[in-house]
Amino acid sequence: MKITKPINFAIAAMAGLAFACGGGEKTTETAETVATPATPEVEMSLEEKYQDDPIYIKGLAKLKASDCTSCHMVERKIVGPSYADVAAKYEATEENIEMLAKKVIEGGVGTWGEIPMPPHPALSIEDAKDMVAYVLLLKK
Repeated sequence: MKITKPINFAIAAMAGLAFACGGGEKTTETAETVATPATPEVEMSLEEKYQDDPIYIKGLAKLKASDCTSCHMVERKIVGPSYADVAAKYEATEENIEMLAKKVIEGGVGTWGEIPMPPHPALSIEDAKDMVAYVLLLKK
């Protein structure tokens, strides 16, 4: 019996120590991960999308100096088609730029309806090509 008392005392001491240190109950820590919501893609306007492009800058400056904006807008039809609609219809090839520049200078009717596009004979072919290249850049 002399041995059992120290063993019982040791067991009791160990149990007391384990309980005091939190060994009596198991806790599990869960790391909560906070999912950051994906930022929605902000839709850019065509003007914002191409504002640093040299074709855009040169063509826009020449369009603003002309009377084009009285009949056309970038993304909305007024009298004539929007620039974005023209860009959707024609690929930006040298042949199309040449052909459309001639249409700008000579005018015409029928491609976009019955309302005629007035001729712009004072416009140089180079300026008309710059304007058309700008318009064809505005593809959605």
